[in-house]
Amino acid sequence: MRDFLRRLPKAELHLHIEGSLEPELMFALAERNGVALPFGSVEEARAAYDFRDLQSFLDLYYRGMSVLRTAEDFHDLAMDYFRRAHAEGVVHVEMHFDPQAHRVRGIELPVVMEGLSLARREAERELGLTSALIMAFLRDRDAEEAMAVLEEAAPYWEMLDAVGLDSAERGNPPEKFVEVFERAARLGIPRVAHAGEEGPPDYIRQALDRLDVCRIDHGVRCLEDPDLVARLRDEGVVLTVCPLSNVRLKVVERIEEHPLPRLLEAGLRVTLNSDDPAYFGGGMLANFEACQRAFGWDEATFIQLAGTAIEAAFISDARRTELRHRLAACS
Repeated sequence: MRDFLRRLPKAELHLHIEGSLEPELMFALAERNGVALPFGSVEEARAAYDFRDLQSFLDLYYRGMSVLRTAEDFHDLAMDYFRRAHAEGVVHVEMHFDPQAHRVRGIELPVVMEGLSLARREAERELGLTSALIMAFLRDRDAEEAMAVLEEAAPYWEMLDAVGLDSAERGNPPEKFVEVFERAARLGIPRVAHAGEEGPPDYIRQALDRLDVCRIDHGVRCLEDPDLVARLRDEGVVLTVCPLSNVRLKVVERIEEHPLPRLLEAGLRVTLNSDDPAYFGGGMLANFEACQRAFGWDEATFIQLAGTAIEAAFISDARRTELRHRLAACS
């Protein structure tokens, strides 16, 4: 099964590129940029990856990204992940990035875009790995700042495959960002949003109704609302679920308790993703393997999950057809 899961052509729809920063690269970039870290070693950094909840993770996440200063840093960050993902059978990556988190550190958007764009071209040329770019807004900051970032991104609008909404969910409902997402809609930019991870099912409904999103990131708490489950099923809304992340952030205590089987039994369209792989116990292959061990899923189930991701990905029709053929060859 491990060999099958590695060979399975996997599209990752929910990845935060800053959350792919492994401690080894963190220390290398800190040395290159003269940044002091609160850890004495790689081992000490890994030992700190024990989180009480989403906020405790975010505190460390923002501290870690302090080493990202130059376009070269962002290129190295993305290529480091792309190479690992490629080795695990990932064929397409859709990466969120957080310009506001860099902006407050004095790192302007062109620096981020230059580095990530170079890595994306290099990955496609050298690895055959395609990617999409999702500019995410931090929901625990005000909507006016998010709007300013969207306008500053004008030179890059055509490069954005979507905009998203992430960071601390509690007390930060999607409806707070209605005007920002309406502006993105007028620009023709697709929209996704984190909802129903720590926040209530109503946040999922708000993301659909008020932000007009095409995908829900996480969404696992939808099961608390049968009417919402029926709506998600009837409308074919895709949930980008991150099982190991949900365990590490205490959304569930153990992978065996994860609602993924119930989501599938309810007829929902679900994909598996790594979220922040450096912090949550591994990338796509680790998430697929964890689910196989916990739920005993067969090859057909994983083919279904991989197929859902391919259908929901921000890719060209030609690339989608290619990946469909590659997936069919696995069955």
